[in-house]
Amino acid sequence: MPVLSARKLAKAFGGDPLFRDLTLTITRGERVGLLGQNGTGKSTLLKALAGEEPIDGGVIERRRDATILYLAQEPPLDAAATPRAIIEGGLVEWRKTKAAYEEVSQKLALSKHTESEALVAQQAALAESIEHLGGWEQEHVVADLAEKLSILDLDRPVGTMSGGERRRIALARLLIARPDLAILDEPTNHLDAETIEWLEKHLADEFGGAVLMVTHDRWVLDAVCDRILELENGALTEYKGNYSDYVEQKADLIAHAERVESNRLNLLRRESAWLKRGARARTTKQKARIQRAEALMRVEGPKEVKNVSLGATTQGVRRMGKTILDLEDVSLTLGDRKLVRDLTLRMVAGDRIGVVGRNGAGKTSLLRAVTGELEPSAGKVTLGLNTRIAVVDQARAQLVDDWTIFDNVAEREGAERAGGGTVTFGELTLELRQYLERFLFDGRKQRQKVGSLSGGERARVGLAKILKNGANLLLLDEPTNDLDVATLSALEELLEEWPGCAIVVSHDRAFLNNVATAILSFEGDGRVVLYQGNYDTFRSLKAEADEALRLSRKVASTPSPKVEAKSEPVKAGEASSTLKPLTFAEKKELDGILDRIAALEERVTKLAAELSDPALYAARSAEAPKIQKEHDDAAREAEKLTLRWEELEARRDVKK
Repeated sequence: MPVLSARKLAKAFGGDPLFRDLTLTITRGERVGLLGQNGTGKSTLLKALAGEEPIDGGVIERRRDATILYLAQEPPLDAAATPRAIIEGGLVEWRKTKAAYEEVSQKLALSKHTESEALVAQQAALAESIEHLGGWEQEHVVADLAEKLSILDLDRPVGTMSGGERRRIALARLLIARPDLAILDEPTNHLDAETIEWLEKHLADEFGGAVLMVTHDRWVLDAVCDRILELENGALTEYKGNYSDYVEQKADLIAHAERVESNRLNLLRRESAWLKRGARARTTKQKARIQRAEALMRVEGPKEVKNVSLGATTQGVRRMGKTILDLEDVSLTLGDRKLVRDLTLRMVAGDRIGVVGRNGAGKTSLLRAVTGELEPSAGKVTLGLNTRIAVVDQARAQLVDDWTIFDNVAEREGAERAGGGTVTFGELTLELRQYLERFLFDGRKQRQKVGSLSGGERARVGLAKILKNGANLLLLDEPTNDLDVATLSALEELLEEWPGCAIVVSHDRAFLNNVATAILSFEGDGRVVLYQGNYDTFRSLKAEADEALRLSRKVASTPSPKVEAKSEPVKAGEASSTLKPLTFAEKKELDGILDRIAALEERVTKLAAELSDPALYAARSAEAPKIQKEHDDAAREAEKLTLRWEELEARRDVKK
């Protein structure tokens, strides 16, 4: 059953059409991902479908009884309200339905027999609606949902919170409302990896309504979506399945279009040659051939889809010295919170370190310590003499909204009017206009003010600005936020070929999996651990370390046998029939058995601590299976000796 249908939608921006003749239908319960390059109109389309943006033409039909809620990239929230009040606002429909149910139930209790049948039917319908909205008890869900989305303070005014916190609050309000259709614009922005994993499982398995979302997170698209729509050249193309299915189908579609175009061009060349030889239009057959040739000439080939090209930017990287970046026992403190405790890190050429952890853990503070903006509370940060840093921050704060794209990248106001400027990469020199075209900004677009750009376009401007200066150490703080998939792929290729180093704070698991050579994990209470390998390797090593830590705590919590513990006294006459007295050898065994148990338990604890240390898996992963076996063998031997001690202790006082 359709929740929303749209036919022949049209929308123009500044005289240029964003899309035209768009038709789509969202049915109940399906999950749809919307892809497209930045600036193609994805957010505008979402706003139009949600009723937040007027359309220039076409019809949007929403099912009369359906609730449709929209998560904007910058959701408007009452600055004076608290997160608790805002999230509870999502329960308006639930409260209304529950109140109606209670009212009908009261009427039913007082009704006459002739009225009962209609009231029972009404009561059943309301009960079904309550179940659809989440069940009979919902108030406790507010705190649970806030915890899942890392909303830590439910009673502080929203006006004092960051943009990321406000987005999470708006997302919680939408999820608790359980709409028939959730329209989500970049829902994973400002969420940490752990929260993103929870959200994708919630949307895939628990959320009962339909979902239409724009997201750059390919793992979310893979886990959640059963259909992909791509907005390209003002038109929508549908692909069945998730993101992986889309990639395969898109490749097949492009290959087919290339074959069709190649066949058309070959035929056109043959027909053009025939016409040039002086074809005479004397017969009906010749006339038809001429008309066919003219028709072939009028056919437009497939429009080229331009992608961001960042390859040349790696040619201008400054030569790096022996020392690039050294952190020695660095600690960072914020108030009474220990963000980083005794971190030692040495970067070598080619290192691309991904930084992960919960929001507020201190990841951005670490980048600020590297740039010198934040003084460590302990330890030392050393930059090499040849190290040149370039920073892309979350807010793209290095951009001036009132300047054009050209002026921002040229780093001077009025540069666009002067029309000058070049960018040099090794032996390659580009005009600044040509350089910006590699980031998909044509001549007309380059004159646009940065303040009017989408989030993804601002991100591209920021990348263009920092990459032209030949830095050799990139500090990227959430660089993937708002980027389209094509630009993400270009950035991945850039970093994979980057001859310098990079530290990348990101919650995009697919991105880190493709570019990171190591993962720096913020694990709470100032503990920061380096894991060698990409994100998949990190998850595997982290799981092993967590399991080893769990086992060591279990062993440590198991009570040891006490010397003073005695067996129950043996009754007279019982010994001969039940327990045998100790032999001389068994008495000697009993005298030394507790020391052997204590030694084994000490070894178990030591080996468990070694297994719980991520450094083992980072530097000596091949030794881990052997150490695990030694740990298990020692634990089993300790358990065996404990049972033996209990047996011997029970016979200590038995007489012959």
